Amino acid sequence: MTATTRGLRADARRNRERLLEAAGRAFSETGTDASLEAIAKDAGVGIGTLYRHFPTREALLEAAYRNELARVCDSVTELLAQLPPDQAMRRWMDLFIDYLATKQGMADALKAVIASGDEDPFAESLDRISTAISTLLHAGAEVGVLRSDVDPLDVGFSLGGVLLITSDKGLRDRAGRMLDLLLDGLRYRSG
Repeated sequence: MTATTRGLRADARRNRERLLEAAGRAFSETGTDASLEAIAKDAGVGIGTLYRHFPTREALLEAAYRNELARVCDSVTELLAQLPPDQAMRRWMDLFIDYLATKQGMADALKAVIASGDEDPFAESLDRISTAISTLLHAGAEVGVLRSDVDPLDVGFSLGGVLLITSDKGLRDRAGRMLDLLLDGLRYRSG
């Protein structure tokens, strides 16, 4: 539960969560011009409920961006519980690349949010991403499968580079191979 949702009734919190899920899908599939009415309908609420939670398109867009980023970053704990740290890192890289790919269409709108003088949705992004990668690297270093001398942001920027080169849908296989190479560079080598 976040500070934003803490004061909400349970039904209002559920509505907000459904709106964020629907908005994430809509913005990813059809871009930032997605119909707000369609988002509300997909969430199973009326347009008035959408506007009560998100008074502007930009507010909804920013919240959807933050929600999706949180989902990806928060997956680290579950991945580490299910997989060895190096495999968890590789699976998280896939999740992160897929997240970045679906959010490319939101970039211009998010820049407009920043330009409007409202909060910068990217300000906490680097910190969240760095923390997620750091957690994975630390877990891997503890068991001797990943290097301990890597800056988490170097990994994050490398992932962004992979996306830039492989952003066309037909290049997802290449992205996977590049992520394998990146992981190989993160593996601990003795001697």
